[in-house]
Amino acid sequence: MARPRARAAVAPLPRGRKRQLPARRFLPSGRSLLAGFGILAVAAGLYGVARQTSAFAMDTIEVVGAPPAVRAQVSAAVAGWRGRSLLSLDGAALRRQVAAVPGVVSATYDRSFPHTLRIEVVPETPVAVVRQGAKSWIVSARGRVVARAQPHAAPGLARIWIPRTTPVAVGGFLPANHAAAVARALALTKRFPARIVLAAIRREGLVFRLRNGVELRLGEPADIRLKLAVAREALRRLPPGSTYVDVSVPGRPVAGNSQVSGRD
Repeated sequence: MARPRARAAVAPLPRGRKRQLPARRFLPSGRSLLAGFGILAVAAGLYGVARQTSAFAMDTIEVVGAPPAVRAQVSAAVAGWRGRSLLSLDGAALRRQVAAVPGVVSATYDRSFPHTLRIEVVPETPVAVVRQGAKSWIVSARGRVVARAQPHAAPGLARIWIPRTTPVAVGGFLPANHAAAVARALALTKRFPARIVLAAIRREGLVFRLRNGVELRLGEPADIRLKLAVAREALRRLPPGSTYVDVSVPGRPVAGNSQVSGRD
């Protein structure tokens, strides 16, 4: 006789709704908000008080990155900043004031709390002495007039003669169409093997007079690096008696004696 099979029955449990947590449970309490705003208010108040008091007043200004004469000029220019708070320092105004010093290209600063301001200067690079009659000035690689000078000052720098009508002011820039272009070209001759004693732009273009008397003709004041590289090699192979080297066309350098012919 067959045994009766056991049957299993599963009774479904009633489904409950998922309990949703109220959003306000994740928000800070009113007491926490009041405490937070209170802390911010106190901090702002303390910052404002510190800006107005001598707690962080500048009593030391260090100038670095430039020759002593330029550092002295910068120190004199920013002397009025002493006593001001480091917290209220107007950095943009400070950089503009330092950059106005003739021997300075740009500057950065760093606050060294509690009482020191450190200014790092990028100085101008002198490349020539500009001559205008009996007057002389040192000029930088950017064509900026850095300082007045005696006619025989800085003998290692090339001379640039300019017309008497050319306006020259210490801290200003030379006219771009002549002396400034010569100064920028001279800035590229740092590693040139021959010393340049005189530089000018003539009707035929840029000309350097070397210490040995040879005239280096570069033509238009463009592609100066390439022309100087060609001239360096041409001077190594210069024929005896040559008085000039013409690299105005870098692919066809020419050397010759200007007393015999204008161009060989």
